[in-house]
Amino acid sequence: MKNLHGAVVVIAGASSGIGRAAALAFARAGAHVVVAARRREPLERLAEACSRIGPAALAVPTDVTDPQAVEALARAAEDRFGRIDSWINNAGTGVFGPFQDAPLDLHRRTVEVNLFGAMHGAYAVLPRFLERERGVLVNMVSLGGWAPAPFAAAYTASKFGLRGFSASLRQELRRHRHIHVCAVFPAMVDTPGFVHGANVSGRTLDPGPMLYAPEAVADTLVHVVRHPRDEIAVGWPARAAQAAYALAPGPTEHLMGIALNRTLDRARPAPVTHGALRAPVSEGTTSDGGWLARKGLPSASTLSGIGLAVLGTGAVLALGRWVGRSGR
Repeated sequence: MKNLHGAVVVIAGASSGIGRAAALAFARAGAHVVVAARRREPLERLAEACSRIGPAALAVPTDVTDPQAVEALARAAEDRFGRIDSWINNAGTGVFGPFQDAPLDLHRRTVEVNLFGAMHGAYAVLPRFLERERGVLVNMVSLGGWAPAPFAAAYTASKFGLRGFSASLRQELRRHRHIHVCAVFPAMVDTPGFVHGANVSGRTLDPGPMLYAPEAVADTLVHVVRHPRDEIAVGWPARAAQAAYALAPGPTEHLMGIALNRTLDRARPAPVTHGALRAPVSEGTTSDGGWLARKGLPSASTLSGIGLAVLGTGAVLALGRWVGRSGR
């Protein structure tokens, strides 16, 4: 899989955001891309774009909460391209706000998409991987699988569950050396996810300044399919959340709770929305959500690079002063 030319990659949740960016990245790497989501038109436009920059692509409208639809997706990929080399479970959603303020069906839908959707994907593709004794399954988890997110209880539950599910599958398949189960944990990413998710907080959501571009996550997905790893983070905030919660879970929960409560207290009022949980919406068909552009900010990758450069320059200057004083 180090050479993706001619490989067949299925991407669920591909009509926008990270999934769309990943489809384009795999197409540029020479892979046949099979894109899936509920919205037909954005999928077909994406498949056309992938075919223009890479080999043939296929759009298969799919609701990942329906196991029969996911099985049909796997059959469609095989019928068109003969096999499946990698399957990426990227479909995701969430409910933001106090748990008791959201209708229960929205919480249920969150778990159905984020956790059961990935289970349905694994259930469809693993027998095919086992038949060929090779394949890469990638589950998109997020930093919410390492540290709990207040006011996103169902989302956190689904992502904690998805990380455990990935780890369990990995051990079940350990004797199959060429079948890999990988989990990817991005930090905050500039996607249309805030449009598609539900917001029952009554406050305007703002993801803050440290946002990674969806293309950064897409590049990581291409890398992990080429060089499988059990777990891989995108962005230092994801690793920081993992370390903080592992070393000091109580204080980490406390600080995150304080931060989110203060953020909501200062946010502007906003109407309650249910996003795309119950039905698809027309908004948000691009890879990015436009947050960085509206804020006039570079991506978190660029900011991190600038920060490291500043720190490195400061360290060199400090070392130079120390050497000069020592010489005198």
